[in-house]
Amino acid sequence: MLVSTALVLLMTPALAFFYGGLVRSKNALNTMMMSFISLGFVGVLWATIGYSLAFAPGNDWIGDTSRLFLRGVGLEAQGSIPHLLFMCYQGTFAIITAALISGAIVERMRFPAYVTFITLWALVVYSPVAHWVWGGGWLAKMGALDFAGGTVVHVNAGVAAFVAAMVLGKRRDFPSSQLLPHNVPFTLLGAGLLWFGWFGFNAGSALGASPSAALAFTTTMLAPAGTLVVWTLLDLIRQQKSTAVGAATGIVVGLVAVTPAAGFIGPMSAIALGAIAAVPSYFALIWRAGTQLDDSLDVVAAHGVGGTVGALLTGVFANQALNGIPNANGLLFGNPGQLATQAIAVGAAIAYSGVMSFILLKVVGLVMPLRADATEEMNGLDVNQHGEEAYIHGGGMGSAMGH
Repeated sequence: MLVSTALVLLMTPALAFFYGGLVRSKNALNTMMMSFISLGFVGVLWATIGYSLAFAPGNDWIGDTSRLFLRGVGLEAQGSIPHLLFMCYQGTFAIITAALISGAIVERMRFPAYVTFITLWALVVYSPVAHWVWGGGWLAKMGALDFAGGTVVHVNAGVAAFVAAMVLGKRRDFPSSQLLPHNVPFTLLGAGLLWFGWFGFNAGSALGASPSAALAFTTTMLAPAGTLVVWTLLDLIRQQKSTAVGAATGIVVGLVAVTPAAGFIGPMSAIALGAIAAVPSYFALIWRAGTQLDDSLDVVAAHGVGGTVGALLTGVFANQALNGIPNANGLLFGNPGQLATQAIAVGAAIAYSGVMSFILLKVVGLVMPLRADATEEMNGLDVNQHGEEAYIHGGGMGSAMGH
């Protein structure tokens, strides 16, 4: 669990590389900082307030204040591991979930407004939804299955990303000019490191070195492989080329889709789930490109759609014979009602995250400007939000020698 916690923490810098490579060079640092900053602000918020709201005993909707500032959270066992370690592990989930949202609003949101928004969002949206599913709340009592965060992490963040993209509006040169990625190798590196970290995300959610963890580890290896195959074939059929950005995106979609199912399904079901999940996300991405919705890095298609499909397919492929968890069968194993339960959980996350994200953005917008102005956006956010550049252009002996 110590290693799993470190792996999940690594996913946030991995996300920084994945997103950072996809934007123009003048916004590379700003985009990467949007992930890195969550390590601080959301990390501190989790330890002081968020953990209590998510995991302290409370009611069906939210935890109470008994664990504020980690009161009573020590080295005593929480299940099979020390309570402090459980808190740290869950904190890494809160950190990356908030960071995921940034992909929808890169290249145009002011950094102070973004930091304020994700910090409040982690408190007001993430913590209650985590309590509903993992903290003994109403969705847990209903029997919703979410092994490692399909609903809590991906649907939740995907909806917030959609709302944020709508509230902020599109970039000033979207969709008139091609907004091309400046460093595709960064994106591939990010995708590879995300897959590596995801073994901690999914296998670690078994909360111990157990058969359940081994099952989740296996499905985390196989599902993205299935997605990658189908995504590549769709690319080849549609445009006779297999793109690196497509491969990286396909891997992430497969990881997202298997997250809620990881410890509940078998290896062949994982390949099938990954293969199926490729299709709706692929076509959601194509559809979005033809609209005015400037979800810059396609968070909605990858995380919103991928997370929804994965959560619903968990209700199809779950097999309690594999994991020994009672009442964890899906449609294919004689329990069609599980699919309905999964749909209710997804619907609840969409409704709550959508409404609260909109309110939070409007409140933050009353206090400070949400968007960079036209000049700042044109010049890039690296310099005007951070006073730095990812790449120093020109100057020095190299350019004088006639590059």
